[in-house]
Formats: sequence, C-alpha cells, structure tokens
Amino acid sequence: MDLAELFQLFDSTLRNATPLLLACLAGLFSERSGIFDIGLEGKMLAAAFAAAAVAAWAAAPYVADPFPGQLSGLGLGWTAAILGVLAGIFASILMALLHGFASITLRGNQLISGVAINFLAAGATVLIGESLFSMGGQTPQLSGNARFSGLDLPLAETLGGIPILGPLYRDVISGQVILVYVALLAVPLTAWVLFNTRFGLRLRAVGENPGAVDTAGVSVVRMRYSAVLIAGILCGIAGAYLSMGTSAAGFVKDMTAGRGFIALAALIFAKWRPYPALGACLLFGLLEAIGSKYQNVDIGLFVIPVQFMQALPYILTVVILAGFIGKAIPPKAGGVPYVKER
Repeated sequence: MDLAELFQLFDSTLRNATPLLLACLAGLFSERSGIFDIGLEGKMLAAAFAAAAVAAWAAAPYVADPFPGQLSGLGLGWTAAILGVLAGIFASILMALLHGFASITLRGNQLISGVAINFLAAGATVLIGESLFSMGGQTPQLSGNARFSGLDLPLAETLGGIPILGPLYRDVISGQVILVYVALLAVPLTAWVLFNTRFGLRLRAVGENPGAVDTAGVSVVRMRYSAVLIAGILCGIAGAYLSMGTSAAGFVKDMTAGRGFIALAALIFAKWRPYPALGACLLFGLLEAIGSKYQNVDIGLFVIPVQFMQALPYILTVVILAGFIGKAIPPKAGGVPYVKER
C-alpha cells in the first residue's frame, strides 16, 4: 500500500466515523444523565429522511400546478441544505422528546422506549416517503445546492508539497463536508461542557445520584430532558449527514444500517468519555473503510470473502459488547426512573 492509498483509506475512515461520532456523543449526554438511549438508530433514521425530504422540496423549482409525480418546491438554492439540516434536527428532537416523555415523565422502561423509537422511525419514514414521493419510500436523489459538498481548507494546495503532513492536510483533513468538522469540534466541546461547567457537573451527578441532586435543589427532570434534547440535536446532525453529506445523497429505506447500535458499542468501548469515544468511532470507521476497499482478500492459504470484510464493524461490536474491553461501568442511576421523595 502506497502513501496515496493510505491517505484514501484515512479519508474514508473519517467520513465513515462522522455519523458514529455524533450519535456516540448523543448517547454520551443522554446516558450520563441516567437515560439509556437505545433509540439512537431511530432518531438518526428519522433525521435522515426529514433532511433529505425537505432539502429535495426546498431545492426544487417552484411549480404552481404540478403534474402527478412532479416535485414542487421553493427553489431556494443553497439554503435548501440548511433547511434540510434544521428539518433533520427537528425530527430527531421530536423522537427524543417522545423517548423523554416515556422514560422521564411516565417513568417507563427506557430500553423498551428506545426500541419503540427505532420501530416507529423505520416504519414511518417508509410510509411518509411513499406517500410524498411514490418512490418506494425513498426520496429523490439530492444534487447541487440540496446537498453538502467538500470544503477546501486554506492553503490546502500550497501545503500539499510538504512530505507526509502536506498530503495528509490536503487529501484527508481538507475537502470534507462541513458536518465532518462539526462532529470533530463537538468532541472537545462535549468534554468541556461535561467536565468544566456547572451544567456538566449537575448532568453527571444526575446520572450517578439523582436523589442528592434533587436535595440540592436541582431539578432532575429538567436536567434529564436537557440531556435528551442535546442527544436529539446531535442525532439530527448525524442523520442529516447520512442523507446529505455522503456520495449517494438522498434517503433510502433503513439507510442507517445499524450505525446507532455501533455508536452504542463505541460508547461502551470508550467507557462514557468523549475523547476515547472519538478513538472508538475512528476504529469502527477504519474497519468499515477496510471492508469497503479490500474485498476477497487473498492472504496466501485462503481468500477472505467480501462478506466477512463487510461484517468487520459488526463483529467488533459483538466482541466489545461481550466484555472483552475490561470492566465498563455505566452511570449508577442509568436506566432507573427517578421518583421524587415526598
């Protein structure tokens, strides 16, 4: 493997890791507050559909009396992508509030609520998509201003001549869509919020001992709803990236393909910490990139089939969840509804 192929692999790793990282940070906020969030997959899926649908509608030229099957819209140009992201965040927040209402207000089982969110999103996206576009639950392919394109960072070409670091900056770091940089910046921001602010201290305390926090005069319900809303925003951006920031822009049925569950595995692997979460998501992204690039690998004695290479991220997920990473202790009050003492 030459240097160019290695950088291409790193570029794919970063792209693959972006939705995992955003979903992982979403689960980090939620579970640090004591709310287990199995519904990351469903929130990402709902956001991906809403983002693609609104972007396609907003970018389409306005037609006063459209013929059947013709998409009428607003013809908003470059703002269509922004509207798509906002729609994705809104859809994800709705799902998050539903999960929060069932888990916090009604004190229901958080795992069952999360699974219900996943089923609801999987069915509703196809049903609404077929109703709106008559394309088997898909949305129209996004192109031009309805999707995100790569951003060339300053001095990318100028610094490209520097050995190793220049091509790394030009071919891997530069040229990514803006949501990739948002995901990367979210890691230090999450670490700062959780470990250097009063809000973060209270959020972590709610996940460990909600009774003590309540005694100190801090609303457990408000803190947990805040965490759930932050998780909804991050999942919304992750879903929007999947449908608007990848090469095949547009929504297709079940396009999240288990990424929400992989993000949960990465969260456990990282032991609910932001920077290890980045490393875990990059590891999953690397395995996915390897599985996509190297298929039917010949190692001499036998050929590794393409199906095994494609299954690498999911195999690692099973290994991690089987407990081969050492002892991972979740927040003590995680999954337990809080009942205020009277």
